[in-house]
Amino acid sequence: MKADFAVRNIGLLATLAGARPRLGASMRDLGLIERAAVASAEGRIVYAGADRDLGSGVDLGDATILDAEGAAVIPGLVDAHTHLAFAGNRDDEIRKRLAGVSYREIAESGGGIVRTVAATRSALREDLVRGILSRLDEMLLQGTTTAEIKSGYGLTTEAEIRSLEAIREADLAHPMAVVPTFLGAHEVPVELRGDRGRYLEMVCQEMIPEVARRRLAAFCDVFCEKGVFTVAESRKILETARDHGLKLRLHADELTWTGGAELAGELGAGSADHLVFVSGNGMKAMAKASCVATLLPSAAFYLRLPSYAPARELIEAGTAVALASDANPGGGLSPSLPFAMTVACFGMGMSLEEALTATTVNAACSLELGERVGSLEVGKQADLLILRSPRLLDLLRVGVPAIRSVVKGGQLVVKDGRLQG
Repeated sequence: MKADFAVRNIGLLATLAGARPRLGASMRDLGLIERAAVASAEGRIVYAGADRDLGSGVDLGDATILDAEGAAVIPGLVDAHTHLAFAGNRDDEIRKRLAGVSYREIAESGGGIVRTVAATRSALREDLVRGILSRLDEMLLQGTTTAEIKSGYGLTTEAEIRSLEAIREADLAHPMAVVPTFLGAHEVPVELRGDRGRYLEMVCQEMIPEVARRRLAAFCDVFCEKGVFTVAESRKILETARDHGLKLRLHADELTWTGGAELAGELGAGSADHLVFVSGNGMKAMAKASCVATLLPSAAFYLRLPSYAPARELIEAGTAVALASDANPGGGLSPSLPFAMTVACFGMGMSLEEALTATTVNAACSLELGERVGSLEVGKQADLLILRSPRLLDLLRVGVPAIRSVVKGGQLVVKDGRLQG
C-alpha cells in the first residue's frame, strides 16, 4: 500500500478504534499504542500501529512525513453541538448573569435567544459566513476537526434558509467538516408569541419542507424546554422532519425536567443534548434506543446552573455519552473541546479517558459519522492531533496550549499552533 502522508515517532497513539459508540467501562479503553505511526493515502488511513512495522506493509515513497517527536497523537475532536451561525453579541446579558441574574430571567425580560435573532435577521449572508469561518478557525486551533452547526437564530423561513446557506458556504470554504442542523424550533419569535400554533405550523408546513427540498440540513433539532416547546409540540416537529428525510436531535431537560429524554428515546433520535435534569426513565429510554447523550458542561458552567448533567449515572445506565462545546453567543462562550473535557472531568466526575472518548468516537456516532471519523484506524479519515508532549493529561491544562499540530484528511492544517494556508 502506497501512502502520501505519515506521522512517525509517536510516543503514545490513542486509536479509539471502532465505529460504534463506547459504553460503560469501554469508554476508558483508548486503544493505546506506544512508539507508533499513522500513514494515509488520499486522506484515508492505511496504517495505524507500531512505528517499527510501518515499512513492512506501507510504501512511503515520496510521502510527507511528520515527526511527532515522541508526543501523543489522538483523533481529531468532534463537536456535536454548536450554534455558530449568528450575528451580534449578548455581552450585557453575560454581565447580568455574572451579577446573579438567571438565564430564565434574562429570557423572560426579552433577552436570550430572541436578542440574537434580531441581530441575525438583519445580517447579510456574507456576514454570517465570515462569522462562522472565524469561529471555525478558533475551533480548529483547539483541535476540533468536525463540527455540527445549527441554524435557529432566524425563526422565519427566509432567515433560517439564509443561515443554513451560510453554514453550507462556510463548510465549502473551510478545512473542517461541518454537519448542518435545522433548529427553526429554537424559540417562538416575539411577533408570534400570541399565536404559537401559527409558528408551529410555519415550522412544520413551510420551513421543514423547504429545508429538506434544498437539502440544507442533515438533522432537525428542537429546544424542548419549559416555556419554549412542549413534548407534544416537539414530537410533532420531529415526526414531520423525519417524514421529510431529516435525522433527529433534541435539546432536552436542560433547565428543568420535561420528558425530553424520554421523547428522544421514543423517536429514536441520534442524540438528546444537555440533560441536566434527565430522569432515570429518560436514561433508560435513551439507552434502549441507542440514543447518544450529548452533554454540554461548558454551557452549565457559563449559565451558572445549579448542577451539571449526571454523567456518571448516564454511563452506568448504559447510555453512550458524548461531550460538545455548545458554542453560542450567550451560554457557550468557549469553542474549546479541551475546556469542555476539563469541566466534564472536574465538574461531572468523568475520567480523562471517558472525556476523550466522548469528544471523539462517541461524538462522531451521535452525528452518524462513526464509519468515517472519531478514531484512528484503517479506512477512517486521517484526522488527528499531535500534542506537545506524551501526556494526555495536558489536554486538561486550561490556558496552556496542548495541541501542536492538526491534520485534517491527511493535510497539515495547523502547525506549531498556527493555521496553515
